[in-house]
Amino acid sequence: MKVAISGATGFVGSRLVERLHKEGMGVVVLTRNTAHARKVFPTEAFGNVELVAYTPTESGIWQEAIAGCDAVVNLTGEPIGEGRWTTERKQEIINSRQLTTQKIVEAIGKANPRPQVLINTSAIGYYGTSETATFDENSAAGNDFLAEVCQTWEREASKVTDAGVRLVVLRFGIVLGLGGALGKMITPFKLFAGGPLGTGKQWFSWIHLDDVVNLIIQAIANPQMSGVYNATAPNPVRMNELCNTMGKVMNRPSWLPVPALALEAMLGDGAIIVLEGQQVLPKRTLESGFKFKYPNLQPALADILK
Repeated sequence: MKVAISGATGFVGSRLVERLHKEGMGVVVLTRNTAHARKVFPTEAFGNVELVAYTPTESGIWQEAIAGCDAVVNLTGEPIGEGRWTTERKQEIINSRQLTTQKIVEAIGKANPRPQVLINTSAIGYYGTSETATFDENSAAGNDFLAEVCQTWEREASKVTDAGVRLVVLRFGIVLGLGGALGKMITPFKLFAGGPLGTGKQWFSWIHLDDVVNLIIQAIANPQMSGVYNATAPNPVRMNELCNTMGKVMNRPSWLPVPALALEAMLGDGAIIVLEGQQVLPKRTLESGFKFKYPNLQPALADILK
């Protein structure tokens, strides 16, 4: 088995490469910076990891590296929760997903032999936000900016089916691990200044990093999986519960809320990621037979923060 991965040096990608390498699979890392990628995946530890330089939004020789791979995993995308959402920033967020996916689909179509499956990420921002509604894979799209991004992203990925290639779209919730969103929340708790963001009533649909990686691997291996699957644990929580549980696991108080105005001043429109949420359930994911290692929040946080 040989797998090509874009976004491989990121939070999810680096853990995925580690797992695939450990299981003896060949890995092709599509990277904009080979020097950085080699530091992340040193030759002495990752002998079966091939680095291929690419410009994700442009066609090029790099696309030939996809030929002969059994699967492609597309994890590329500019971070959504960093910086203000200026008009220019919004376009960067869209382009980094739409154009990169377009070029990967183009490469798959030209490949001989072709990969059997494309695993393309998306996000639960597809559904919009709500404090009362519950969403699963059959729910309609929302009508805000993040929903627009996800719809554009998924439409581009869907074109791979024209080449007879199986497509699995994973809509990621908030991925919990030592990094990402959780990594930014840990420091205030360590300083005894942790607490909920905004009202604390907003839903927080999460998933442990190990479960994300396991789900990607299952999607590669299981030819019966196709279409959309929510990469979220089956037990979402509200922000208050998340922060209270963090406090218990870290033996720290959870009493100092971060006002919405403060977050909006720092992030602008991007504050919606943490100030508004959605209760998302992994209905099709569970129906596929996937077994969550961490279906509940406290054991997940205990594993990460141990």
